[in-house]
Amino acid sequence: MNTYQTFKIQKPKLSCYIGESNFDKDILYKDGIINSAIVSNCSLENFSYENASFDEVVFKNSDFRNCSLKGAELTDIRFIDCDLSNADLSETIIYRTEFINCKLVGTNFSETTLKNVLFQNCNSKLIFLRFCNLKQIGFDNCNMSASDFINSHFSKIYFSKCDLSKSQLSGSSLKGIDFTSCNIDGIVVNIEDLNGAIVSVFQAASLAELMGLIVK
Repeated sequence: MNTYQTFKIQKPKLSCYIGESNFDKDILYKDGIINSAIVSNCSLENFSYENASFDEVVFKNSDFRNCSLKGAELTDIRFIDCDLSNADLSETIIYRTEFINCKLVGTNFSETTLKNVLFQNCNSKLIFLRFCNLKQIGFDNCNMSASDFINSHFSKIYFSKCDLSKSQLSGSSLKGIDFTSCNIDGIVVNIEDLNGAIVSVFQAASLAELMGLIVK
C-alpha cells in the first residue's frame, strides 16, 4: 500500500480466461459494447461514440487521441501505455479502472463519476476533472501540472509524488488529503477549501500568501 494511501482501491476484476481480441471499430458502431477482451495496438484516434460500454477489457499500447466517448461506462478496465490525450470522457462512469504509464494530456473527465480508480506514472498535464465525483482514487507519481479539479467532490483520495503546480482546486474540499510529497506551487484554491489539508512547513509558508500573510 502506498505511504499516502490509508484505504484500499479495488483492482479491476479481470477473468484469467480473457484473451487477445482483434478489435474492430465496427463492433462499437454496431452495438456500442466491448467486453472480456485484451486489446493491443488499436487506434480510436478521432473516433466518436456516445454511451458506449466497456466491461473487463485490457487496452495495451493503444491510441485514443482526440476521441470522444462521452457518457460511456467503463467497468473493470486497465489502460497500459495508452495515449488518451485530448480525449473526451466527460459524463462517464468509471469503476475499478487503472491508467498505467498513460498519456492523459488535456483529457476531459468533466462531470464524471470515478470510484476505485488508479492513475500511476501518467503524464496528465492539463487534465480536466472538474465537477467530478471521485471516491477511492489514487494519483501516484503523475505529472498533473495545470490540472483542473474545480468544484469536484473528493472522498478517500490520495496524491503521491505528483506535480500539481498551477492546478485549479477551487471549490473542492481538501480536508485530510496529504500533499507533502507533491509540488503544489501556484495552485489556485479557496482559503476555506484548505481546512484540514496536510502540507509541509515549506508548503504552508507558500500557501500563507493566499491568506494575505507575510511570512518572515
